[in-house]
Amino acid sequence: MRSTPIKVCLAILAAVAPVARSASGGSFADDLAFLKSHGDPLVLSDPSGAAQLAVEPSLQGRVMTSTSAGGSGQSYGWINRELIASGKVLPHMNAYGGEDRFWMGPEGGQFSIFFEKGKSFDFANWFTPAIFDTLPFEVISRSHDAAVFGAKFSLTNYSGTAFRVEVRRRVQVLDADRSWKNLGMAPVANVSLIGYETSNEVKNVGKDTWTRSTGLLSIWILGQYNPSPKTTIVVPIEPGPESVLGVKVTSNYFGEIPATRLSVNDRAVFLAADGKYRSKIGINPRRCKAMLGSYDGINKVLTLVKFNQPANTTDYVNSLWKLQDNPFGGDAANAYNDGPATPGAKPMGPFYELESSSPAASLAPGESLTHLRRTFHLSGPRVALDAVSREALGVSLDEIEGAFGTR
Repeated sequence: MRSTPIKVCLAILAAVAPVARSASGGSFADDLAFLKSHGDPLVLSDPSGAAQLAVEPSLQGRVMTSTSAGGSGQSYGWINRELIASGKVLPHMNAYGGEDRFWMGPEGGQFSIFFEKGKSFDFANWFTPAIFDTLPFEVISRSHDAAVFGAKFSLTNYSGTAFRVEVRRRVQVLDADRSWKNLGMAPVANVSLIGYETSNEVKNVGKDTWTRSTGLLSIWILGQYNPSPKTTIVVPIEPGPESVLGVKVTSNYFGEIPATRLSVNDRAVFLAADGKYRSKIGINPRRCKAMLGSYDGINKVLTLVKFNQPANTTDYVNSLWKLQDNPFGGDAANAYNDGPATPGAKPMGPFYELESSSPAASLAPGESLTHLRRTFHLSGPRVALDAVSREALGVSLDEIEGAFGTR
């Protein structure tokens, strides 16, 4: 049985610990107090103290949440208070939350690391490897604004291939100047922002080369955020014919998504992120522009995620739950909106998710691959956020909010 990394409090503390939370997020100080009552998070900050992260070593160095305005500022990450406070360890996956967590792929197919050899591809046989789910990473070093985490472990895929893996994960808060520079634009007046990056390195520390014929791994970084009735995910895409670039979006992971929740044009894909309808989209590497975003029209928060995407690389692991004709024809980016899996069922969150992946890692012994991901949360006057959205995502706030008509 896997042991939980979150400390279970005394019964009386667990009974009074706050569990309920606004769907659009509370304060950073409130979330940090909750995390401290159940674990031992590291707090990283920029020199001003306004930009802060709560990072949990016992959950693989996961960024649980962040803020751009100190303790009283809005907390941007989704945290599953109910599950954490319960002290339970669930068999298939423990959705503790967090806005930047380390996973690896592929999830499905003949090279899956979530299904055992010979098992059918259904939920009863799907298990998240404990090293991505409930086990801790070692704290290698830390400073006021950065921390480095590490782990060594073994994985075996559906085809029986064994991998020996070493991970180094560095989490760094960016100061305002560096954040704007990484966004590729001059600072915008009256905008409050936090920027941070995670550098995720995977190394082959085994004796055999990882090959396409026996299966490859990938780095998969996922961020969970608080939904609202007026939050919309935005994914910029490369324009061009499908005969050259492939489909604009893969949207049938859980069945077709209604037009009231998914809108696609030549420049971008829009997905409703209200946490009320289970839906997922994927962007192939030819279409992907290494950028994801969302806009919360209630709290006036623009979220941007940038990641490294090697040029002219198209081998990405395919995570579909079936034996595959093209196991390296997967997505470079995904987005997910939570909701009931079946009518009347309880949702996992609710939350919404922005996901990025590295290419498939074809590594000889001693070689490594790094996936760099930067997250930015910005709040301020609408006109200022509109300017940032046009520059970073190529779409205006009016386009985002009008993607599905009136909501």
